[in-house]
Amino acid sequence: MRRGGFVVLEGGEGSGKSTQVGRLAARLRADGHDVVETFEPGGTARGARLRAVLLDDDSPLDARAELLLMAADRAQHVAEVIAPAIARGAVVVCDRFSPSSLVYQGVARGLGVDVVEAIDGLAARDTRPDVVVVLDVDDAVARTRRPEARDRFERAGAEFHAAVRAGYRDLAGARGWIVVDGAAAPDVVADAVWSAVAPHLPART
Repeated sequence: MRRGGFVVLEGGEGSGKSTQVGRLAARLRADGHDVVETFEPGGTARGARLRAVLLDDDSPLDARAELLLMAADRAQHVAEVIAPAIARGAVVVCDRFSPSSLVYQGVARGLGVDVVEAIDGLAARDTRPDVVVVLDVDDAVARTRRPEARDRFERAGAEFHAAVRAGYRDLAGARGWIVVDGAAAPDVVADAVWSAVAPHLPART
């Protein structure tokens, strides 16, 4: 059976990922691909419970505990959703994956990229994206897109969000992530995302 594809959209809070994941998935379907649209954390039934702890609970959460909860969510997500979809030939479009852990916990939480990568390797196993697109949005613009801080990451403060943006920009070059200006009009961003993703797609049957 042919292998499918794995596309990940990344970026800080208010970068427009969810909008662009939906647009990309729709365009892939229109182009004849079998598409699985998913997200992290919380892309499985068990993951939804972890998401509630990670995002909705106001109790203090140690950075290491946060990392391990993210890893648990990813391990289940890969086993239950991502790996089977790729194996059957579908294109998986995911809102966040391993790069989020490297940036959020490794850089912004200060745990170290190498430490996070070692733990993430156990969770993700050999499942790696074919292409990672980072939507880069100026901090001031991103703030206007998240006027009401709804979850724990959105409430983390300006310094944290600046560290997240810098982390994505710093890691992108070395890791081959494609950075797209997420502040442009949605149609313009969608076209840029498509241009970044199209060369990495599996052939349609």
